[in-house]
Amino acid sequence: MTATYELTHLERLEAEAVHIFREVAATCERPALLFSGGKDSVVMLHVAAKAFWPAPVPFPVMHIDTGENFDEVIEFRDQTVERLDLHLIVSSVQDDIDAGRSVEETGARASRNRLQTTALLRGITANRFGAVFGGARRDEEKARAKERVFSFRDEWGQWDPRNQRPELWSIYNARHRKGEHLRVFPLSNWTELDIWTYIRDEQIPLPPLYYAHRREVVERDGMLLANTRFLTLLEGDKPYETTVRFRTVGDATCTGCVASQAATADAVVIETAAARITERGATRADDRISEAGMEDRKKEGYF
Repeated sequence: MTATYELTHLERLEAEAVHIFREVAATCERPALLFSGGKDSVVMLHVAAKAFWPAPVPFPVMHIDTGENFDEVIEFRDQTVERLDLHLIVSSVQDDIDAGRSVEETGARASRNRLQTTALLRGITANRFGAVFGGARRDEEKARAKERVFSFRDEWGQWDPRNQRPELWSIYNARHRKGEHLRVFPLSNWTELDIWTYIRDEQIPLPPLYYAHRREVVERDGMLLANTRFLTLLEGDKPYETTVRFRTVGDATCTGCVASQAATADAVVIETAAARITERGATRADDRISEAGMEDRKKEGYF
């Protein structure tokens, strides 16, 4: 009798992502992987490394640097690039501001988050990338739930939710004209709990701010914002120190943290299993612009 082995839930998700990476590498010209140092991009890079092992990752990684990232994330990004011998491309928001392509917001609540779109599209065009891997997941936010795995972008980098290609039986259409490109999301079907369970099982290193630590914070608009050099204190703000961790990582100006004692991956898995609000819904001020804030930005070319 031939022994059979049934894949676990996580093994199925990993196998799907490996298939997507290999499909893009085989059919798309000049792909790249967006790498911010956040947990989803870290997992995506880990799966990509497994997909092509023992060969190196066959495409560069690109970071859209706003200049307002957490120090721990930038340090982790550089360590990862060195450890895996990756080719890192940095597209800087500051370069766009200096060149007059972007206008920086002013005021105490100013953020560079929206300016990432210009830097992203410039990086894609300058490097002639035909496909760009992103770590977005469908459970994060309702606009991202509309995305297919292969998301077509026109010559201006814009996304039309009505112009989505069918993906029956996981058959992907990577064809596009010159100037157009694809955003590819290998983790589309993963959840936050899947991500953390995989991090725990694979023992994947992360920036330390994903685990419980002492930090000075300010409570604002129902969120806890880290009191970093990027945050402008408003009248009435009262910084205090407490134990927190970050569920998601973006700019220090708009990414909140949560009160937590979860200092290990095991503890985070337990905490995540009990969560009833998505990480972006709970801790990202940039998603609170409007009901359609994320979808509007995606139509402009955002992640």
